[in-house]
Amino acid sequence: MAGARRNAPPREDVLAAAMDMIAERGLEKLTMAALGREVGMSSGHLLYYFRSKDELLLRTLEWSEGRLGAERSRLLAARGTARERLDAYVDLYVPDGHRDPHWTLWLEVWNRSQNADDDARERQVAIEGAWHRDLVALIAEGISHGEFRAVDPDRFAARLRALLDGFSIHVAIGLRGTDRGQILGHVREFLDEGLLPRAPGDG
Repeated sequence: MAGARRNAPPREDVLAAAMDMIAERGLEKLTMAALGREVGMSSGHLLYYFRSKDELLLRTLEWSEGRLGAERSRLLAARGTARERLDAYVDLYVPDGHRDPHWTLWLEVWNRSQNADDDARERQVAIEGAWHRDLVALIAEGISHGEFRAVDPDRFAARLRALLDGFSIHVAIGLRGTDRGQILGHVREFLDEGLLPRAPGDG
């Protein structure tokens, strides 16, 4: 076992391979045995590292979220108006389309969280919290610069993310009659109505 551990690929390579398998073959094809064959490890060896498939999925999600978090930070630090960066945030949040691998993984982790332990639940909360904090800060910045009208940034962010989650699930599962372009249009209309300053005399 010690020799096998020395020759094992880095954990990040295993997580990247798991994400690639989800993208190429679907989550149902991601088994410990199949992943082991992909990275040259036994399923027992993978269990030594990850303890269970639930842990493998959550670790893969955390790895994927780390990459998205870096991209989100880059977008939010870019030059431009708060609204332009808010649109970029929404664009990053919403799935690319049916069976988007990141969202496929998220849906599976959410489903399994019904029976997850406290540690796993806290790690999911940490992922959600990062998205929420960045959104709150961006909305507050837009308000301070007069781009957005005075709303409670935390409450508005909570409602916007609930809207994004609901629409994103529709896109990820391929619900008939919804597509990414339609969803982005709905969200941008919601942002216009909820954040843009009202003209004098508006209700």
